Amino acid sequence: MPHYVAIIEDSGHDEAVGVWYPDLPGCISGGDDVDEALENAPEAIALYAQDLIEDSRELPPPRTLAELEADPEFVDDIRNHTAVLIEWPPSEDAAE
Repeated sequence: MPHYVAIIEDSGHDEAVGVWYPDLPGCISGGDDVDEALENAPEAIALYAQDLIEDSRELPPPRTLAELEADPEFVDDIRNHTAVLIEWPPSEDAAE
């Protein structure tokens, strides 16, 4: 299964946690903590994909973490935040 790299931005104990995808501009997720933000992450991709389909477009192919680390636009984000892989589409086991 392909995976999109997601960047977790945790602003601190009293702030929400944000998740965004370098390969999916404008696709964001969030939650009260990291676990909740990651739990919501696949839904954010689903909504993003739905918008693209409505515009007769497709999700761009995901890049690997190594490819993103080599991209000057994202190298600092990857260095300064936590990067995780989000499976897309999610496996049926993950949906249960």
